[in-house]
Amino acid sequence: MLPLRMSHILMLMFSLCDADVTCPADQFILNPPEVIAEYGQEVVVNCTSTDDDFDEIYWRDGTRQSEKNTDGSSISWTLHLSDWNIKPKCIIKLNESFECSKDLGMTIFKNPDTVVLYPIKHVKTTVEGTQYELQCDVIDVAPVQNLTLTWYRDNQAIKTESFTNTSTTPVSESSILTVSVNREDNKAQFRCEAKLDFTPRGPKLLAFFDTHSLFVHYAPELNSNTSNVFYVGVGDSVALSCGAEGNPAPQFHWTRDGVNMTELTGNLNVTHVNTTATYTCTATNDLGRITRHISVHVIKDVMAAPAVATPTPRPTPEARKVCPPTLTPAEVVVRFGDPASVNCSTSATDVLGMGWEAPIGGTGFVDPPTVTWTVERLQDWSINPKCYITLKNNHQCDAMPAITLYKTPDIVSVSALARGPMVEGIEHLLQCDIINVAPVQKLTVTWYRGHENVSTQRFNDTLVTPGNVSSTLRVTPEREHNGALYRCKTELHLGPKGPEPMPTKSSEPYTAVVHYKPMMQDCPTHYTGEEHKFRMDMLPCKADGNPPPTVHWYYEGKLINASEPLTKGQSGKYTAEVFNSLSMSNNSIDITIEYSPSFACDDHYEVEEKGKVGVECEPEGKPPPVIAWFKDGIEISPRHWRQQDSGKYVLKATNKHGTANHTLHLEVLFAPEFKEGNNSKEVTPGENVTMDCSADGNPEPEVLWSYNGAVNVRETAGRRQRSIIVTGATSTNAGVYVCVATNKVGRVSRSVTLTMTELRGRGLLSVIWWLLILIFIIIFLVLVVILSRCWRKHGQYSFIPNNAMEGSDIPLTTKSDGTKI
Repeated sequence: MLPLRMSHILMLMFSLCDADVTCPADQFILNPPEVIAEYGQEVVVNCTSTDDDFDEIYWRDGTRQSEKNTDGSSISWTLHLSDWNIKPKCIIKLNESFECSKDLGMTIFKNPDTVVLYPIKHVKTTVEGTQYELQCDVIDVAPVQNLTLTWYRDNQAIKTESFTNTSTTPVSESSILTVSVNREDNKAQFRCEAKLDFTPRGPKLLAFFDTHSLFVHYAPELNSNTSNVFYVGVGDSVALSCGAEGNPAPQFHWTRDGVNMTELTGNLNVTHVNTTATYTCTATNDLGRITRHISVHVIKDVMAAPAVATPTPRPTPEARKVCPPTLTPAEVVVRFGDPASVNCSTSATDVLGMGWEAPIGGTGFVDPPTVTWTVERLQDWSINPKCYITLKNNHQCDAMPAITLYKTPDIVSVSALARGPMVEGIEHLLQCDIINVAPVQKLTVTWYRGHENVSTQRFNDTLVTPGNVSSTLRVTPEREHNGALYRCKTELHLGPKGPEPMPTKSSEPYTAVVHYKPMMQDCPTHYTGEEHKFRMDMLPCKADGNPPPTVHWYYEGKLINASEPLTKGQSGKYTAEVFNSLSMSNNSIDITIEYSPSFACDDHYEVEEKGKVGVECEPEGKPPPVIAWFKDGIEISPRHWRQQDSGKYVLKATNKHGTANHTLHLEVLFAPEFKEGNNSKEVTPGENVTMDCSADGNPEPEVLWSYNGAVNVRETAGRRQRSIIVTGATSTNAGVYVCVATNKVGRVSRSVTLTMTELRGRGLLSVIWWLLILIFIIIFLVLVVILSRCWRKHGQYSFIPNNAMEGSDIPLTTKSDGTKI
């Protein structure tokens, strides 16, 4: 026996005082000392004792425990982190009475399934000056007390939030950001970012985020950089700009000295200016209106003007009769970099010359009646070529074609706004980025899932130069959408003058990865398999889920190996536990294991006569086997056993899985049977008589006599046959003698009646003698009766009159013999 150490003595003392038994803190070395791991992983933990004076060391978690190590000083155990409440501890058993333990610190984490950012109130427009609330939902994360959520505006952190919920299982949390909206927030990108933080002791994890772009509507506002006063010479032209912007884009209206003009854009080209005038531009949208007044002053001395617009050739009033020139075509739609040309012609006969003014493709002054503007590669987004004609009187007029320069996108791509996979039932955002396209107001984006059109979006941006735009698709995925291909297709609707077919471009398909809870599919409620061949992993059941689920099969509450063949004793109810990081589900199935016939019978059987055939040796097997009986090589089919059926038999059992044979010896038992029935015997006194009794039966019966014994009666010994011998029979030997035969099957009896008889002559004398005695007795009795009557009449008598007897008061005197006188 090992000597007790001081620590053991102290623990013994503590236990006597009802204190908790604990090991010294430095006796346990846990590796790792703390586990921080993701749900569903497997980790190996080790426990080592610095003191080898103990009986055994092992791990325990609730009702589960590892193997016990009784030889070494350490024990390792693999933990499957599928239980959020796992609390493993290392236990050292010091002796039969004392043990101590140390808990392993456990933190099981799960990254969010998704992070979703969305406005709390879905409004058609977000207006400057209002409050806009964004909500960020973090779905199924654990432990939430380690979660940090940070809000960003255009990559600048503006708010950080943590959570105090102490739950260790996955929960969902939300955070709300309130924004006071102004026009500077238009097209600002807000982002919420969720991240589990275990620093400094834990792993560094990725952040999960979602973004939301804010589009703000605001009233028109004037650009302060736009001039409100212009000075031009007589007949010159001037370009005026309203210089207003707003969202939605404002509509413009121009007046000249209070008179309405037809121009409806933000820019007004005024030609042939002859008089000073005030031009008023009004910019209007749904949220407001703003007005700009622009003064145009005409001066004769151009050099003296404070500011003069660039002059153009001045038309005379006569020129207005043949102006403007004819443009063919008047509207041109050109792909960026393609050639373009417009023909300018006039029917006037007094034309001195004509030409095109343009930064590219200008022609100079040429002879009428036609001149063509041609560009080999049109790449100027702001080009406005102008055809002019100069009459012989030096008067001039012009015309400008409507030019739409377009460019298909360089890139069309689809991406997810939130990292990680989609989760069934939770809204997810996809973004289609269209890079370098023009003009945006002509663009249409169509979303497809597979070949199904799921959304269409148009843009109202007035930018004519190439720009980048995005379209967002809100998706609430279902499990059937896993692997679905999402794509966006862009189309430029350029009108009747545009190319046919219209310019289009599609993104590469985005493959949706949808995570969804596990479930068993195609699993029957009952299944039949063959012993030693069927395994649980052969079932047609399909575990469906994403991430791909893990399946654990349980039988009678115990985890089994699904790849091991089942035996006949393992029929019953099996339960599949299907789980992934989202959830767990159960599915039960009744398994019947069939097997070939087999015998577990003895080699010898005893049956009773008239017993039912086949109950002696029943084979096992599923389905129940068919049994055939053979005797002496011949198949027999008796229904009940007979005495002569004893012997050797071969049993053959057959079902669809095989055949089994068994040889046995059958002994047919039957109750005793007497060779003769009841009878009677007569004997004369002094005569010797023998009564025999014998019986057959299986097993051999025991025969016994039942009778009144006498000295002259003896019984012979035997089992199945006994005799009674009466020597010198007398009347006392007369009577009934019963023979009883008994074995394990039954009991029977028969009787012999023994009577006594005399010789014939002696019998007659005896009868006469008895008759004489009877006659003598009768005569004697008659004489006795007669004498008795005579005696009663003998004596003295006194006679009394009749009237004396009728109420007479004469007393009667009693005589000595008792009579009255």
